[in-house]
Amino acid sequence: MHERNKGECMRLLVSVRNAEEARTALAGGAEIVDAKDPSRGALGAVDRDALREIVRAVNGVRPVSAALGDSGDADALAELARDAAREGATFVKVGFADVRDPESVRARLRRVIDGALGAPMPCAVVAVAYADWHDVGAAAPSTVVAAAADEGAMGVLVDTVRKDGAGLFRCLGRAALGSIVRDARARSLLVALAGRITVEDLVFAYEAGAEVVGVRGAACEAGRDGRVREGRVRELMAARDRLCARRGDAYAEARELTRETSFR
Repeated sequence: MHERNKGECMRLLVSVRNAEEARTALAGGAEIVDAKDPSRGALGAVDRDALREIVRAVNGVRPVSAALGDSGDADALAELARDAAREGATFVKVGFADVRDPESVRARLRRVIDGALGAPMPCAVVAVAYADWHDVGAAAPSTVVAAAADEGAMGVLVDTVRKDGAGLFRCLGRAALGSIVRDARARSLLVALAGRITVEDLVFAYEAGAEVVGVRGAACEAGRDGRVREGRVRELMAARDRLCARRGDAYAEARELTRETSFR
């Protein structure tokens, strides 16, 4: 496991589809507001008007990330990155669900970084690796981590393509996921984890050294296709705060959090 710096804790990212949800996430204490359309897949982009309204609703209080997608033409993704930067996104996320070979991954990431840096107010780029890459034909996480480090991305998000499956930790395995986190952090990359994250998963994400944990379904009423609820975001933040405050038996804390919180 990664040894944390004193006072360091995970930040909670909440994915929202519109300005109303952005305001709700902020009211609940979300530390990063992520613009994403869950109806368009794991990394579905909101349209430019929606992103503009989300950024306006956040009003500089918190960073705003924007999903770009995980397939398609590199030039088109680069243009989306440029547009997101123009609208005020702090960073953008791009995936590699349709490519496996390292050069294709690097080429896409390079173009997206060029797009993000080409705007008047440039933004950073996070490369997305998928824990279920074997099943969906995506790039291996090790390939994505290496490309992110070599091409100058800010960080790596490890997520899942399928949102009806077992979830991040049961999909990849804790030992393998811990190895990915250690590798990425050794390369000075920010590391985020997402993919059907539950209360129990917060413990491992924290102990593994993740700097950001991302949620959608756990923050929503009726799952990821429902609406973000302030109370659920508050519960997540409270669970995170208790976990970070306690530096003893982390797994005992997980059991306690499971009893004390109602969301999944």
